Amino acid sequence: MSAPETAPRTLPPTLAGLRGGLRTIWTHRKARIGLIVLGLFVVLAVLAPWIAPYDPKDNSFGRSLAGSAQHWLGTTAAGEDVLSQLIHGARISLLVGFGAGGISTIISVVIGLCWGYVRGLPGEVINFVVNLFLVIPGLPLMIVVATYLSDGGISVIIAVIAITGWAWGARVLRSQTASLRGRDFVEAARFSGERAPRIIFREILPNMTSLIAGGFFGAATAAILAEAGLEYLGLGDSTIVSWGTMLYWAQNSNALLTGQWALLFAPGLCIALLATSLTLINFGIDGISNPRLREGSTGR
Repeated sequence: MSAPETAPRTLPPTLAGLRGGLRTIWTHRKARIGLIVLGLFVVLAVLAPWIAPYDPKDNSFGRSLAGSAQHWLGTTAAGEDVLSQLIHGARISLLVGFGAGGISTIISVVIGLCWGYVRGLPGEVINFVVNLFLVIPGLPLMIVVATYLSDGGISVIIAVIAITGWAWGARVLRSQTASLRGRDFVEAARFSGERAPRIIFREILPNMTSLIAGGFFGAATAAILAEAGLEYLGLGDSTIVSWGTMLYWAQNSNALLTGQWALLFAPGLCIALLATSLTLINFGIDGISNPRLREGSTGR
């Protein structure tokens, strides 16, 4: 007598949807390249203390040395190993990118969903605040705020980027929320006596997961570029080791005139590759929200 067959275990809807979304992203060739590049940078940042050949702030070496077996990318004008600084710099860029991107995404989700659902005076107040942030140029605002808060370290940079970068995401989510507000499932929840916060975050929010994920990666990309720009302008914490501060000190020491091209080229290339990887991942996320964009379905 054979043992009774057990029914296959089914995943909860949330986990099943997450697994399906990850599978869709991975099958997208551009997104797969982005995930691989991002994974390499994450591994580099996590293992930086063991991978880097020297301490990034050790200035006991010769100044402005060319590349050699001991210092693959040479040394800075202060006598620090460029490769070690490049490896450790990945930590700050990833921290700022995901930290500021995550905070600005949370702000845009809360404000965008509430803005798209509520009516009357509260909606007008939110509309005024969002439009105020939209009309103010982002870079000058970041420069002004960072100048007045220049002694706060990397946490201030994250806060400045997050505060100045949420408005566009909120406008996108507001439009999507307004279109979902009149759907049957929302009307049914309203007539059954559900309160507005529960309708917003339990009924409407799950239908915008891919849009929110895409907004997060876009915000993270903008945050990485903004951090590098602020550090390059000398408006951040110049004592930390990041790709932006590497560019700042290279510019101050006239790296190109002394033949230290790696001081400018290496961190600039890493910033570009990291931002490109996040942009490529967004192609896969677009495939989740729009099946016609999926490469697997078109054969491209």
